[in-house]
Amino acid sequence: MTKAVVTIFIFATFLLASDMSIWMRPNEIPAPKNNPITKDKAALGKLLFFDPRLSRNDSVSCASCHIPYYYWTDKVPKAIGINGTKGTRNTPTIINSAYMKTLFWDGRADSLEEQALGPLEAKAEMDLPAKEVVRKLKKIEGYVALFDKTFPRRGITKDTIAEAIATFERSLVSGESPFDRWVHGDEEAISEEAKKGFEIFTQKGRCKSCHSGFNFTNESLNNIALGDNDPGAFTINKNPIWKGSFKTPTLRNVAETSPYFHDGSVHTLEEAVYICGNGGRYKDLKGRSPFFRDRKLSMKEVRKVVSFLETLTESRPNIEAPENFPQ
Repeated sequence: MTKAVVTIFIFATFLLASDMSIWMRPNEIPAPKNNPITKDKAALGKLLFFDPRLSRNDSVSCASCHIPYYYWTDKVPKAIGINGTKGTRNTPTIINSAYMKTLFWDGRADSLEEQALGPLEAKAEMDLPAKEVVRKLKKIEGYVALFDKTFPRRGITKDTIAEAIATFERSLVSGESPFDRWVHGDEEAISEEAKKGFEIFTQKGRCKSCHSGFNFTNESLNNIALGDNDPGAFTINKNPIWKGSFKTPTLRNVAETSPYFHDGSVHTLEEAVYICGNGGRYKDLKGRSPFFRDRKLSMKEVRKVVSFLETLTESRPNIEAPENFPQ
């Protein structure tokens, strides 16, 4: 082998390694300086997350929609809240939410602390204003003691409730999947069909334009031409360009988190990939994001992409609801 060939080989290897590194998990879990992660705070947040007493009639908790066994989703098209009230959007997974810069389908929250209070106060979810949650928890001696220990001199407030729940949610980081083992050099970790699917995903399908990085989302807001009447991000930002736009979800564990999209209208991963890879459900829909184009993926190619996406599934979360809550 000549020196020139060796140089080219080393350079190509470097490019491959560099490119694959973007799919690797960062070493640290990010947290804001004013709400660092602590063991006590995460433990308190877990209790609050699973406790149905944070709802108006003690019937619904955060975990009613974000179920660990279902990879923190609920397996129904639209979220179901207090008194069986059906929401307007599908429940997204909260896995790896620590790494997200925007929350909710319409991107209306900039932090987990802000997001944490949303479901509590939403009438179609837990229907209990934050000030009432505070008043309710202050009547529970066990919670008073835990908050005093975890938040000295602050106790139970709207902010400390949000900080505790947000800290628990930050602890929910995806585990190692077959894809992760492959990225780190184990060539036997995924099948040849899955490798071909990854190639289609990153090249012909242009899927990585939105689903990039280790969490497989750049958190962009896009109108993917599903044709429903939900205004999406337009509700928050009245600029018409945002009408029908929704946040790009993570693809971690996507094979286990159907139904798909903000409206829960798609029940198979094959259909979801076909829609995204071929320009949306309605290709001539006004307002469709301009780069969301028909990549002309065949069903054979779609199935290869699905084979790849299945390698993003980790072991089922081993987190159980608390057996007892503070009294």
